[in-house]
Amino acid sequence: MPGHHSARSRRTTERKGDVRERAILDTCEALLAHKGYDAMTVGDIAQGAGITRGALYFYFGSKQEVVTALVARTVEHLWERSRVTAQTDEPRQAIAAAMQRTVELWNEHGPVMRTAIDLSLTVPEIGELWKHTADLFIAAITAVLERAGVQAGAAPDQASAMARALCWMIERTFYHASQESREKLQEASATCEHIWLTSAGLIT
Repeated sequence: MPGHHSARSRRTTERKGDVRERAILDTCEALLAHKGYDAMTVGDIAQGAGITRGALYFYFGSKQEVVTALVARTVEHLWERSRVTAQTDEPRQAIAAAMQRTVELWNEHGPVMRTAIDLSLTVPEIGELWKHTADLFIAAITAVLERAGVQAGAAPDQASAMARALCWMIERTFYHASQESREKLQEASATCEHIWLTSAGLIT
């Protein structure tokens, strides 16, 4: 049964490849937290993942490619959470849940999120991933604002423009808070939630 054996071998190789790639990305995330992007090297990533530099280059061509793949893996969580926010009917509930999920994501992946923001202007692939993430979040915020009664449109006092401003404010607030402590992230969440609720006309 040579054909059957070959197919099984390919599946085994693919599974091993998935495990190794996950180990590379997990190591990269840990190194971003402990050393930062600039100080981290391909050798560091390979050593942490338990493979040689040559083996790492089988999966990724550079440190930048590893980080780009890590950002892609991380922002998938943001995309899903943005969709959930956009689909939640009750505006107050949607805002509270969105801010809680944002705290959780920054607690879990703060160094990756900060690195994505830092590199978004100089690494086109990361820039595209982050722009798509922001666009989805803006669309979710817009949907919540409109359900709360804010007029649709792009004028400064309308939902789309307000959503863009809120998205930028949330990004910068969490970026800085995540460099300090989990308590600061909770404070950031409370501040952003209050501003979002106020913008939606749900509190005064």
